[in-house]
Amino acid sequence: MRFADRIRPLQFNVFAEMDRAKAAAIAAGLEIIDLSLGSVDLPTPEPVLEAIAASLGDSSTHGYQLFRNTQAFRQAVAARYMATFGVPVDPETEVLALIGSQEGTAHLPLAILNPGDVALLQDPGYPSHYGGVYLAGGEPYPMALRAEKGFLPDFDEIPPEVAARSRLMVLNYPHNPTTATANVAFFERALAFCDRHDLVLVHDFAYDGMVFEGGEQPSIFQVDRDKRRSIEFFTLSKAFNMGGFRIGYAIGNRELIQVLRQIKAVVDFNQYAGVLRGAIAALTGPQDSRHERLAIFQERRDAFIQAMAAIGWAVPTPKATMFVWAKLPEPWTTRSVDFCTQLVAATGVAVAPGFGFGPSGEGYVRFALVQDPTGLQVAVDRIARFLQTSGRSQ
Repeated sequence: MRFADRIRPLQFNVFAEMDRAKAAAIAAGLEIIDLSLGSVDLPTPEPVLEAIAASLGDSSTHGYQLFRNTQAFRQAVAARYMATFGVPVDPETEVLALIGSQEGTAHLPLAILNPGDVALLQDPGYPSHYGGVYLAGGEPYPMALRAEKGFLPDFDEIPPEVAARSRLMVLNYPHNPTTATANVAFFERALAFCDRHDLVLVHDFAYDGMVFEGGEQPSIFQVDRDKRRSIEFFTLSKAFNMGGFRIGYAIGNRELIQVLRQIKAVVDFNQYAGVLRGAIAALTGPQDSRHERLAIFQERRDAFIQAMAAIGWAVPTPKATMFVWAKLPEPWTTRSVDFCTQLVAATGVAVAPGFGFGPSGEGYVRFALVQDPTGLQVAVDRIARFLQTSGRSQ
């Protein structure tokens, strides 16, 4: 059989690669401690589950849900956004329900790019950002993120001939995988660059609300207040522990929302109505669980960093997200995939290789803090033994 050329760049996926490695370790009888995937392990808030459960016996929720059926959800989104960021949003023209924010970031390039057009993407960056561009026939241009620049792209490094062919820039702060944050001044520079070159500005805001002390989390619409050329993607996966329910949304320029809605109409309808009702309960109900969740992840972060320091692996303290982005020790500094596959095969501890997020991620690994402090300590103890018996001897 013959397959489309567009799938060739999708051969390597960091999550699929680690899934295979984890499966092999399980088959070998190892107990897995999975720190490779940012799937929140905390329970979904009770009001959300109650709203979904109450929907199950209502036969009106059992059919397809088209755009008009998402109106109450879109209104809740707009109200929350206004309360959080002080920017008014029209729920009819500037909000779109999504099956997770990843759907939006992967599908939007289909509406923006013609074959050969360039998309400016972060390197390292989230894999679906690249995958969506490849599927649209576009060319990703990696904007290198370096520790010495706070993992922010330097727009002056983008060659003029690349900028002239570009149609799209994708940003993501707080950032996955590096955990970096960005301030309003940075977004002003990004918007000015996009204005000069007539680019669509995309902000993947998956970690809205996951910022610790000293971190910042501005919305792109605190800069592009008139929504002239921007779209922002949100998810309830992290904010409300709803990863498996696949519920997110886009807020943005009404033309961008409209074209994304056209793509979505070809691909799917929407979630089960009960999930939408649960999401409304999350957005409009008490927010205590969000504050509790943040405190839990801060406790885990501090425990993990202390445990890593005790084994001689110093890592910076992240200001945001549920991850730790760590530079690999010798002799693994150019072999992040080898490190991760050998670590899980030897110890059952799974982490994500930095190379899986782009060439500039090589030499790093990403740890997801999806275990309690006791589980994280066990993982670090296993990592220490692996470094002593395997890594440092190579």
